[in-house]
Amino acid sequence: MRRKPGACRLTKSRQHRTRPGVLMVLCQGAEAAAVAPAAGKEPEGPQGREDGTKKKTTCPGLGLFYTLLSAFLFSVASLFLKKIEDVHSVEVSAFRCVFQMAFVLPGLIYYKTGFLGPKGKRIFLFFRGLLGSSAMILLYYAFQVMPLADATVITFSSPVFTSLLAWIFLKEKYSVWDLLFTLFTITGVILIARPPFLFGSNVTGIEGSYSDHLKGTIAAIASTVSAASTIVILRKVGKSVHYFLSIWYYAVIGLIGCVIALFVMNEWRLPYCGKDRVFLILIGILGLGGQIFLTKALQIEKAGPVAIMRTMDVVFAFILQILFLNHLPTWWTVGGALCVVASSSGTAIRKWKQSSKKAEQNEI
Repeated sequence: MRRKPGACRLTKSRQHRTRPGVLMVLCQGAEAAAVAPAAGKEPEGPQGREDGTKKKTTCPGLGLFYTLLSAFLFSVASLFLKKIEDVHSVEVSAFRCVFQMAFVLPGLIYYKTGFLGPKGKRIFLFFRGLLGSSAMILLYYAFQVMPLADATVITFSSPVFTSLLAWIFLKEKYSVWDLLFTLFTITGVILIARPPFLFGSNVTGIEGSYSDHLKGTIAAIASTVSAASTIVILRKVGKSVHYFLSIWYYAVIGLIGCVIALFVMNEWRLPYCGKDRVFLILIGILGLGGQIFLTKALQIEKAGPVAIMRTMDVVFAFILQILFLNHLPTWWTVGGALCVVASSSGTAIRKWKQSSKKAEQNEI
């Protein structure tokens, strides 16, 4: 059969547009960021598909609303994590993995994906699970030992690190703009960490000792780099592995690692307080809800606007920290937040424009 004119061009165009969704949208919902490419679906606007077929009209701005709701749920889950007492971050991560497995298992059975995946992709899935779960554990530790807004801001440097790692391992283009955004991000992180050799030994506006603040900063940076590495792996795997299978590896490897670590550290115990048990359940539910809404947003909205709207997570973190934790952020933190948000938003906008230009060129 003869192929219809323009069919190849349309396919190419869609491939180009799906890739930025993996690159740019990342924070706590890292595993949800690759939904559109992994499931083989392309976010489409309310005008309908390009092949002229009619599609049910989507409410304008619904994808951005889902993104906003996702950011709010992730922020509230982080607040509950701060409220938990005497429960190690690794144990909280274990509970989160259990919720992930309970959500993904029916999907694996329904789509008949199997539990191991294609033979040639299993090594990538293993490292995706290892790095993704490590990012979650490190992030939860950072939330527990440093101000909520500080840890949240550092995680938003992920798009910049993703661009850098994609340049190193995937040989993608790394321009002067990318270098500038990287420098802005490093500046923002320094303003938040405030190392003594630059700011002196008398550092104010932190929780607990400066030693814990520094450990939390290192953990947040390591979490961000691990999450960025996960996105690079997902880009390498592409559409050959179903989204549910990717999360399955994340949850299973994360749970195994958490259980081993808890027994080694002798930290495994149920919360003594009933309130902490409720918080643990709510963290799992809210984290899952945040991923679902982020997934829906990526399915009906382009990745660029979603990535920009995700910066509202930082705003929510500041508000919740002030209202419920009685901790006013310092001007250093505000300045660092502006640097990081500006660089991550700039990276998102730039990738969005690049993908739009490529799509237009392939349609000509």
